[in-house]
Amino acid sequence: MPAVDKPLSELLEYKSSSPKPADFDAYWSRALADLAAVSPNLEWVDSDFKVSYANCRSLYFSGVGGARIHAKVAAPNPLPKTPSPAIVMFHGYTGSSPDWMTMLPYVAAGFTVLGLDCRGQGGRSEDTVPTIGNTLHGHIIKGLDDHEDKLYYRNVYLDTVQLTHIAIDLEWVDAERVGCMGGSQGGALAIACAALEPRIKRTSSHFPFLSDFKRVWTMGMDQNAYAGLRDYFRRFDPLHEKEEEIFEKLGYIDICNLAPRIRGEVRMALTLLDNICPPSTQFAVYNAITSKKHKAVYSDFGHENLPGAPEANFQFMLQL
Repeated sequence: MPAVDKPLSELLEYKSSSPKPADFDAYWSRALADLAAVSPNLEWVDSDFKVSYANCRSLYFSGVGGARIHAKVAAPNPLPKTPSPAIVMFHGYTGSSPDWMTMLPYVAAGFTVLGLDCRGQGGRSEDTVPTIGNTLHGHIIKGLDDHEDKLYYRNVYLDTVQLTHIAIDLEWVDAERVGCMGGSQGGALAIACAALEPRIKRTSSHFPFLSDFKRVWTMGMDQNAYAGLRDYFRRFDPLHEKEEEIFEKLGYIDICNLAPRIRGEVRMALTLLDNICPPSTQFAVYNAITSKKHKAVYSDFGHENLPGAPEANFQFMLQL
């Protein structure tokens, strides 16, 4: 079997090699309390995209740190008269919210779909939190030289939770039938969202990013989406004198540490030829999940479109 990592037999048992801060749970309790204090100040804007069976709108809301966050929202037209399911979608790194055509099959099946634009990436969301240090080659290192509450992904994870709260509060949405999904960075955000919002009932995550940072570095895979790690060490810690401190701090946003908090059902697609998000880092997340879970292992695939995966996701979410 082709491989870029450990044999499958070892991947099935692999646990993260990255540290978990001692105050990890207190950190996220504090973060969620910060989020609870934010007034979202919702602003709805009709989309130029029109289709008879869906209401398509842009939504702007205030996130932690005062940033205005953008999301697309597509709901059935007419709106359901009885409580109906919702899905929150997350995009890959540097990208933006899914296009309407990706959302519409779910709308046609009766779902309300919300697609987040990650702050400061390829969509319309602001990133207004000032931090010490640079962001060259990626957002992983944003806030690494500042207080841990300034870590970029801490705020993005909170944005995913806030958008989920907005979905749950829609009068036609059934709070007991909400799911989330994404691939790569979106797969990481789906894991984080489900971990921080226990009302998420179903989560689909493909080859997630933001996992087991030390393993990525140990393998020499700190490039592409993880290039910020290597560049940070080369510029600011060339002798790795702060290595332990750096990986400890990154542990706050490592989804391996968040995964055990998930209570809903999870489906993951894992790729064994992935040189962007190494297979062991994907399995580290899957193996950390303690709730009901399923895996689809793509032995001959890397960080790419996966045959049958969209259909499998759709069938999985139809069971909400």
